[in-house]
Amino acid sequence: MGGRPLIYQPLAAIVARRTSRDDEVDDVRSLLIAFADPAAGSAEDIAQVAETIAVACLGDNHLWQDLQLPSRAELSTLMAYWFPALKARNDRDMKWKKFLYKQLCEREEIQICKAPSCAVCSDQPVCFGPETA
Repeated sequence: MGGRPLIYQPLAAIVARRTSRDDEVDDVRSLLIAFADPAAGSAEDIAQVAETIAVACLGDNHLWQDLQLPSRAELSTLMAYWFPALKARNDRDMKWKKFLYKQLCEREEIQICKAPSCAVCSDQPVCFGPETA
C-alpha cells in the first residue's frame, strides 16, 4: 500500500460521548502519541490520528468499525504506519481496542486479566478470536 492509509472520523454518536469520558480519550491519545513514528507525518498529523483513534475507542463496536474502516486489516495497516512500535507489540494480533486498553492498564501496573497468562484464560477467544461484522 503506497502512501498514508486512510482514516475516517468516528460516527457522531461516538464523538458525543467524549465529554463524559475525556480522561479516557486523553489516556489513549497519550499512549498512541508515545508510540508514534515521527516519520509518518507532522506532529499535528500524528496528534489528529491519535485523537481520532482515541475517540473511536468510545464506540461499542470493533475499533475498525467505529472508525468506519472497511476491515480490521485496514486498521492494522493504519497502526503499522503511524504507530509501528505499538503494532509490533501486538504480536499475537489481539483485537485493537482490547490491546490499547490492556497497554494502558499495564502502563499503570493494573492487572486486568482473569488468568496469569492469555494462553490459559477463558476469555482468549473474546480477545483473540475473529471479528465479525
